[in-house]
Amino acid sequence: MTGPAHVPAGRPCAGLTSENATLVRHHGEGRTVLLDGLDLPVEAGTELRYAVLPVLDEKLTYASTYVGLDLLLDDGTWVAGTETGRALGDQHGMPATAVGQGDARILVPDHWNLVRVDLTPVAQALPGRRVRAVAVVTAAPDGGVSEVWLDTVSVGPRAVRTGTGRTDLVDTRRGTHSTGAYSRGNNVPAAAVPNGFTMWVPLTDAASERWLYSWAAHNGPDNRPRLQGVGISHEPSPWMGDRDQLAFHLVPASASGDGEVPDAGLAARSVGFSHDDETARPHRYDVGLDGGARVAVAASDHGGVLRFTFPPGATKGHLLIDAVGDTGADGAPVSVTVHDDGTFTGWSDHGSPLSVGRSRMYVVGRISRPVLGTGRARGREHATYATVALDAASASGADAAANRAVEVRVATSYISEELARLALEREVSGTFEEVADAARTLWEDRLGVLDVDGASEEQQVTLYSNLYRLNLYPSSYTEVGADGEAVHASPVLDGAPAVPGEMFVNHGFWDTYRTCWPAYALLYPEVAGRLADGFVQQYREGGWVARWSSPGYADLMTGTSSDVAFADLYLRGVDLPDPLATYDAGLRNATALPTRSGVGRKGQDFALTNGWVPRDVEESVSWSLEGYINDAGLAKMAQALADAPGTPDERRRALRDEAAYLRQSAFGYVHLFDAATGFFRGRGRDGAFDPAPFDPDAWGGDYTESDAWNFLFHPVHDGAGLAALHGGRAGLERLLERFFAEPEQADKPGSYGTAIHEMFEARDVRLGQLGQSNQVSHHIAWTWSVAGRPDRTQEVVREILTRLWTGNDIGQGYHGDEDNGEMSAWYILAALGLYPLEIGSPRWAVTSPLFERAVVHRPDGDLVIEAPGAAERLYVAGLEVSAGAGAGAGAGAGRVVVEPSVDNADLVGGATLRFALSDVPTRWGVLEDDVVGEGADAVVGVAAPGAVVVGAGAAFAGAAGAGADGAGALRPASDRPWRRADGGWRSAEGSALPHLTDGDLTASAEVNGTLEWAPAADTPADVPADAVLRAYTLTSGAFPDRAPSAWRLVAADGRVLDERSGEEWRWPSQLRPFVLDEPVPLTAVRLELTDSGALTQIELLLA
Repeated sequence: MTGPAHVPAGRPCAGLTSENATLVRHHGEGRTVLLDGLDLPVEAGTELRYAVLPVLDEKLTYASTYVGLDLLLDDGTWVAGTETGRALGDQHGMPATAVGQGDARILVPDHWNLVRVDLTPVAQALPGRRVRAVAVVTAAPDGGVSEVWLDTVSVGPRAVRTGTGRTDLVDTRRGTHSTGAYSRGNNVPAAAVPNGFTMWVPLTDAASERWLYSWAAHNGPDNRPRLQGVGISHEPSPWMGDRDQLAFHLVPASASGDGEVPDAGLAARSVGFSHDDETARPHRYDVGLDGGARVAVAASDHGGVLRFTFPPGATKGHLLIDAVGDTGADGAPVSVTVHDDGTFTGWSDHGSPLSVGRSRMYVVGRISRPVLGTGRARGREHATYATVALDAASASGADAAANRAVEVRVATSYISEELARLALEREVSGTFEEVADAARTLWEDRLGVLDVDGASEEQQVTLYSNLYRLNLYPSSYTEVGADGEAVHASPVLDGAPAVPGEMFVNHGFWDTYRTCWPAYALLYPEVAGRLADGFVQQYREGGWVARWSSPGYADLMTGTSSDVAFADLYLRGVDLPDPLATYDAGLRNATALPTRSGVGRKGQDFALTNGWVPRDVEESVSWSLEGYINDAGLAKMAQALADAPGTPDERRRALRDEAAYLRQSAFGYVHLFDAATGFFRGRGRDGAFDPAPFDPDAWGGDYTESDAWNFLFHPVHDGAGLAALHGGRAGLERLLERFFAEPEQADKPGSYGTAIHEMFEARDVRLGQLGQSNQVSHHIAWTWSVAGRPDRTQEVVREILTRLWTGNDIGQGYHGDEDNGEMSAWYILAALGLYPLEIGSPRWAVTSPLFERAVVHRPDGDLVIEAPGAAERLYVAGLEVSAGAGAGAGAGAGRVVVEPSVDNADLVGGATLRFALSDVPTRWGVLEDDVVGEGADAVVGVAAPGAVVVGAGAAFAGAAGAGADGAGALRPASDRPWRRADGGWRSAEGSALPHLTDGDLTASAEVNGTLEWAPAADTPADVPADAVLRAYTLTSGAFPDRAPSAWRLVAADGRVLDERSGEEWRWPSQLRPFVLDEPVPLTAVRLELTDSGALTQIELLLA
């Protein structure tokens, strides 16, 4: 085979689908004829179609992406030389000429790109013309060298997509043209029901727990894919791995077949197929195999129906049931017995190392044909076979295929074989088509949430395929018990006992909090509440919500991002079944120490009393910045709950205290800002930045899957403060211009040692440093609005929408990992012109929509978004919000919007957003004041580089300049982080109690009677003159029931500053804040305890 040697996401040394590709090299502009002697008509519906792989040059000029194909007509005219030809576009609306393709940056180098050009305009302008030759044309800028590979070049009728619903627009194979070296999604083509319990995946590698199906990388020696089975899967991501897999496949029997034991070895059972013979839809998968066999599966919630059609002439055949792998198995990974009556029972019990909390999956099933024999197959240690009888091959056509078909009904349970049997009868007792139609109906309902006008076919495929991905995860872990009630095997309790209620799993909140959960709130508010409560169930059972639920507490990624994700739902009006428990799950993350791996926040033992995660914790900057975002969302949720009518009165005061404490904590990002470099950097336990040379381009270290550049804009929950760090909006604008101009070159792996796939993906985004291919950077394009340049947001978002969701036809469709719907949700929201820039609030940032008209069918009334001319115009000239009949007060009927954001109340109750668009930039959305967002009247002071910062509020020094426009100034007291007052506690007898201020949250001591606090002799220079005592905190020890329950805080002059009784600590090592009704000047104080107890720390906090 012949082809490019470097194809990081596919098959090297071959074409896209053929064994041999064609290499063309040109110096400067060039033309090479690829096909000659043709005689092809150019008619309406004729399409030029080709695959091209531009080779990326060492200097990263992307010169080879300036490539296109041209057609020689029978009158001697080259199409690209005609006015009509120069106006031709590809399937994405980009100019089809070599210069047009290069300038559009639509081709991804070192990847196969499928280009389709509709020749209908040529047929209309030049009727009757015929194609004589096809040539490749290159136009490298500045006379550079072009090196391109070509494959599958054709001119012919355009394939017409047929279908009767939105489900038919979905291609579940999008994202499968990927590897661990480069991600174009890294998905599996799963057939399932929305948020289902079980997924069915075709296996091109039936020995893998990670990359189960690949569009190209697993191809055989003829560069064609091979099917090795269809498997039960629960894989949330190839990086997490699968668990409890079970593969099913067919093996034709020999002519005699009697007593034959089939070979289940992967090579022996691999059967070739063409992607053209696949149908990959949300509810079913169907493929025709070489030799006339077919394999299909229709999904149900806990199982499905497989249909195996054996080759023509077959009178018997073998079915295989096999383990996929044995990782994590304690003994055999699977055990399945096929019984004489065609039923089978068994289990699968294995999984990847990150499948924490997994348990045995029970399986039952029924084979539709008589079983002639069964046993252990050859070639695979744990494969079971059943030989089945087929009908005589006397019929013809469809009847003949039906005679050769065997249906296998399957159901699963994590609790018992009996519950699997009940699911079998409940879900898959109907015909194959009935089961498929039932699943299809569920998908049509989910996909039907959105209607759009003005979308191309390519955009419709992208949109509805993205909706499929958004609704595939998280996965249900819920079963129906024998009593008909919901029950689940708990992945967060030892032994996975059966527990009543719903649970959802298979979700990484770090990846999804910025996009998926706000999308659920907008599109499916009722579903969103159920999903969130299914994770809160983990907190009810195990004490924590998983950071990465796979299905239990996987110790992976930074941040407890379910905190802000669920707070965001609540603040966007989602009716949470148990809002207080939802909040409490987040509050524990924010104020208590983790009790096991995989839960809570790392570095919390230091961060709770110092305000940042120290550098000796891996990815410390990421942990800190994510913590501030989570605290901001929790603060708003706490305040909203405190004001909510249904909140118990006894919780309201604590909620208000917690809201104030968490709000100030969210401003703590200033602790990490190094004014000398202008970046967020890790600080040691002594407060010092790393003295080693700093390179913001280097990946890893203090940053998760990125570099300092892409974390520079993280705290957009406080747009005012972010802008002020860089001298105001003008300074932030200059920084963004620099960010988008300085290219990522994937040459500084930093602590990773070698470049990781995210680096190459970010490089090929070709938008400066923007790593849009990963969630870290999803919000950055919208940050232009904070800088007073919403027109730049409109430009960048539109470019991302049109460039980075390509390759639908060849298993691509994404640029980077599509983790649990993360990328899909970004596209959906951005296409609607909305984005939750200030996550954890009811605000939506606004940009120009992608479609002329979109209707979101919400349960409270349709949200209509109108944007006439959206296909040609990307700048917003005006926006009007009209409230529907169901909107509440404050929804602003007929309101003209001048800011680049709207409130969630503007979108509910049948509202309409009417955009006026322009083809040139406008001043719409540019506010006159210098900063926008929460605390718009504030600017931020920053601690001096290397300063030792101590206390919950840490240091804030107004003397340190933050940006090019001059020195920063202090925030008002309400808009800056609090700091610990320097001083010490003594007992009433005068004994020093240093353990109460030493920052050690792990060692508790008895406290009783009266404790006296005196300020330090010298007030630190960085304490503002207007600082006042605002609050205090008490932290429990390992036994929360031993903390004091009642006390008074009394000033030196005898005034009672605060008095509490009946207080409880619910968790070990929990910090509880208590806010004074009125702040007071700091003096000596005493804490008069009504009862004795044990505490680890007592802080006085200055604001």
